[in-house]
Amino acid sequence: MNIKRIKPIIVKEFRQIRRDKRSLGVLLVFPAFLVLLIGYALNFDVKHISVAVFDQDKTQSSREFIRSFSNSEYFDFNYSVQSYEEIDNLLDEGKVLVVFVIPTNFSKELLAGRDAKLQILVDGSNSNTATTAIGYSNAIVQAYSMRIALETLARNGKELYVPIDLHPKVWYNPELISAKFLVPGLIGFILMLSAVVSTSLSVVREKERGTMDQMMVSPLKTGEIILGKTISYLIIALIASVLVLLIGYFFFDISIRGSILWLYIGIFIFLLAALGQGLLISAISHTQQVAFIISVFSTLLPALILSGFVFPIRSMPIALQIISNVTPPKFFLIVIRDVILKGVEPAVFWEQLVYMAIFAAVTLGLSTRLLLKRAN
Repeated sequence: MNIKRIKPIIVKEFRQIRRDKRSLGVLLVFPAFLVLLIGYALNFDVKHISVAVFDQDKTQSSREFIRSFSNSEYFDFNYSVQSYEEIDNLLDEGKVLVVFVIPTNFSKELLAGRDAKLQILVDGSNSNTATTAIGYSNAIVQAYSMRIALETLARNGKELYVPIDLHPKVWYNPELISAKFLVPGLIGFILMLSAVVSTSLSVVREKERGTMDQMMVSPLKTGEIILGKTISYLIIALIASVLVLLIGYFFFDISIRGSILWLYIGIFIFLLAALGQGLLISAISHTQQVAFIISVFSTLLPALILSGFVFPIRSMPIALQIISNVTPPKFFLIVIRDVILKGVEPAVFWEQLVYMAIFAAVTLGLSTRLLLKRAN
């Protein structure tokens, strides 16, 4: 393999990309745009839940109870209703997600030291949001109940005994902001998609124009052609990854806690795997339309569903868990989250690096073999 013969291929690829504004946009602008768009749109945080209250007690105690919710950023008390018919209308029209029904004897039961019944009606059409709303409600009601119990015991000269004093401490993402979990995964998803699609279309485009056949009959070896194309797209993909990381830092406050060197070693190997997959697709495709469909189908669905980006892999059926081992984004997500969020050492994620390296070697080797077979 001669480095001097590879250099003209790299230069040719850069000139071709510079002339083709669409390819340049897909490689540089598209990843940055998607990180901004999906990073803001995809959010699992549930806040400002629209709430209605049916206060049949109308006492100071019931109003204090309502204020315990309104002081939270999770609930917005938007409606005060006077009948169950109004509640039905609000829930049917989707104007509220939660309704609190305070009975007439609420304060009387509290003052008597007895259990006060409280009804919470929740719109369960969106199960995740409903589950979160119920969890928030339980936590605030328990805090309110604890305060009432402490005041009652204090009036009777007693103290509350708590067997377990729990102090939860959250590591890596103390504020539990979903963007800090999603954006690193989004980086892998977008880099995989853009690298595979752009590479596969590049080679197939040369097949359609006949320039690939000219290169195959030239003194250049097949491995040199593959390497020249890989290096050029690898450099552009690395520049795109820098832009994406900068957007994550400035717009989503995501800083790198671990080693930047190991982060880029992981990105480098991951991009090699993605470029290898793109070249393999281009080797078996004869038109840009076919290459585009195969690229999107083989990257979009696995990277979105089987990588752990959104859905936890451990919750999937065993068959899907096994299939997920074929997708490089699954292993890259472990690496990038370990480095960016946890700041751990490579001893924790070296197995993921080895897998991606094997995937890259296999796909690049197969691409070279198929193109060589075509040349012969």
